[in-house]
Amino acid sequence: MEKLHNEIKTLIIHVLNLEDITPNEIETEAPLFGDGLGLDSIDALELGLAIKNQYSIVLSAESDETKKAFYSVKTLANFISSQQ
Repeated sequence: MEKLHNEIKTLIIHVLNLEDITPNEIETEAPLFGDGLGLDSIDALELGLAIKNQYSIVLSAESDETKKAFYSVKTLANFISSQQ
């Protein structure tokens, strides 16, 4: 699972152009939005599209499960694993 965590962290950095952050600086269990990494709704759309393309999974913006999955790198990895 750690490999998937690192893949997601790298994807976040690449897709959102967070060039001054390394994967090690993103905490696996920290929130991605708000007080955590500080992502916003536009970031969520870009990240969702990248995850959909990278892992060939279906995401629904209206789904509570999807919203919960985007809480942290850890919850996102668990969601991706459950969809594959």
